[in-house]
Amino acid sequence: MRAETIRSADPWLARVESADWPAVAAELDEYGGALLPRLLTSEETAELRDLYERDEMFRSTVDMGRHRFGEGQYRYFRAPYPEPVERLKQALYPRLLPIARDWWTRLGRPAPWPDTLDEWLHMCHEAGQTKSTAILLKYGEGDWNALHRDLYGDLVFPLQVVVNLNEPGVDHTGGEFLLVEQRPRAQSRGTATLLPHGHGYVFTTRDRPVKSARGWSAAPVRHGVSAIRSGERHTLALVFHDAA
Repeated sequence: MRAETIRSADPWLARVESADWPAVAAELDEYGGALLPRLLTSEETAELRDLYERDEMFRSTVDMGRHRFGEGQYRYFRAPYPEPVERLKQALYPRLLPIARDWWTRLGRPAPWPDTLDEWLHMCHEAGQTKSTAILLKYGEGDWNALHRDLYGDLVFPLQVVVNLNEPGVDHTGGEFLLVEQRPRAQSRGTATLLPHGHGYVFTTRDRPVKSARGWSAAPVRHGVSAIRSGERHTLALVFHDAA
């Protein structure tokens, strides 16, 4: 299929395909996270932000302060997802799958993920993980997200993606995306990334392979968001396994 036909039929797939995936894989190997191209237009980010006030779009709402997860609020989308959310998940999964399988091969683990996202989610549902996991997060001034991992059950896909739905430096200051990796027999390493408007960022869900004296070791990774110094920041979070 010609590139212009792909863009016409599925613009989200075309944006995902525009990434330099070997470079993305190399950056994930080096840092545990990698910036992706712009996955959503300004109009699409505005439409998703506006959904936050529509209760019928969500299955649950979490107040981070009440649960000591940080400060701010997020909502789990109800399935079926809005079109950009579903199309991005479907487009990203086959690009992330070879990286996930390669990581688990290095760690000597069986890689349970089938070739399609629908097959994988069916496996999750058969295991009792039936709750939707795409998230819309909303941060105001002073809000932040504590370091954590989005696991939700025994079946876990080792990579996930976030998209900043606001313009840094215009809509908000602060709010850097944080990764902290616990290195084998070494001090933890942190990275901070200010995500451009509409761009994706792919990162480690739970742990990833790092070279050690004994070969490959699993380095646990947690992620979070630094304090919002001013303004408001919305984030779309795409998790590729469902929740129990």
